Amino acid sequence: MSESFFYHALKIDHKICYGCTLCMRNCPTEAIRVRNGKATIYGNKCVDCGECYKVCPSGAVYVAQDDFDNIYNFKYRVVLMPSVFLGQFSEDIRASQVYSVIKDIGFTHVIEVEAAVATHTKLTNKYIREHEDRKPLISTFCPAVVRLIQVKFPALVDNLIPIKAPVDFTSIYIRKKLIDEGADPNEIGVFYITPCAAKIAATKSPVGEAKSTVDGVLNMDTMYNMVYKQIKQHKEYDKTVSANDAPSDSILFALTNGEKRLTHCKKSFAIDEIHNVMDFLEKVENDDIEDLDFLELRACDESCAGGILTCGNRFLINDRMTQRARKLADRERNGETSRRKEIHSQEEFLFANSSVAKIMPRSMMVLDDDISIAFEKLTRIKEIEAKLPQTDCNVCGAPSCHALAEDIACDEAKMSDCVFMQRNLEMRNSLKVEESVEIMKKIWGEEKIKDYVLKK
Repeated sequence: MSESFFYHALKIDHKICYGCTLCMRNCPTEAIRVRNGKATIYGNKCVDCGECYKVCPSGAVYVAQDDFDNIYNFKYRVVLMPSVFLGQFSEDIRASQVYSVIKDIGFTHVIEVEAAVATHTKLTNKYIREHEDRKPLISTFCPAVVRLIQVKFPALVDNLIPIKAPVDFTSIYIRKKLIDEGADPNEIGVFYITPCAAKIAATKSPVGEAKSTVDGVLNMDTMYNMVYKQIKQHKEYDKTVSANDAPSDSILFALTNGEKRLTHCKKSFAIDEIHNVMDFLEKVENDDIEDLDFLELRACDESCAGGILTCGNRFLINDRMTQRARKLADRERNGETSRRKEIHSQEEFLFANSSVAKIMPRSMMVLDDDISIAFEKLTRIKEIEAKLPQTDCNVCGAPSCHALAEDIACDEAKMSDCVFMQRNLEMRNSLKVEESVEIMKKIWGEEKIKDYVLKK
């Protein structure tokens, strides 16, 4: 996949959007503008964190997903199920029941993503030991964080650990297992149930890879509703189906501190929620924290338990996953085993296919390919911003005066888009009231202006 391409799973339905600006005001990377009364995503700034999805009151922001029927293009239909998916179901629903129902709805194989966490962790710790000169080393588990660092903290891209995520380890393992058992590689389809939009984007345009190890992505809320509906119909299920893919010490990997506790570092931090992550990265970039070894950074509050595509309360999901891990630990002490030994036997193969290419920075704002012209534009941005009122009122259709200054420098907006500048120009007879109205129509749409006039 070309590094110039950024797929985005977050979309805006302009038929529903009415330009309330909540998404624009809450976007951590200032990737949204209002044009013609509708929210518009600037792809070069979006990291698919999902903050816009969470605050949209009309449901205009949605997450694109693959058609479920795509699974039937394959004879061997594998679903990679994160442990957080099981955490959404109440305690009276057994994991084996969920496994069984997933097979009933069309999949031939079910495996938990965390099955390969032990192997992933072993390689991560090896990388940390061998690259002490790059500290703090930063986990690449959360694709929204990887993209955030690429576009907003490019000086830290060399600190990212260039190792595939556990979902890729598990995908590689199960695909090889099926091939070894005689399956035609072209007949194997691997699908991932995702709790967030960023992981869809990472599958469609993986960073540092030409092609994803996964063939398709299914939204977790859709899958949860499909499975829950089957369970509530009180259908019999196959109680012999194993539901012990992931070792007890790996089930909590996707939660806050889940990765940190498995790494062998003296000083490390686990930070969740994207605004907290940004605040912390600013400190790291400014060298405000000394002797920092490792960072586990997650864009969602409570990490994957707080993903925008989960259907339950993130704290309840966290608790259920913790309880399940404890029960599995008891079973393991009593001699029951998981896939750990089987995956361990494939360790050498997984290690050989685990790395990604060098992760490159991505500019949020490509000023110009010519460095001298880009520098001139950067100077112009500062000059424009100094003339703006610094109220961040959003009336210009941009999230801040700084964002408007960037847009003006890139010829995507005009100084007269600022309502304060409009009034100033009107006082100097440099702009007619009718022209100001036309400017507002371009930003907020003709209907908004009409409605306001009618109300008056």
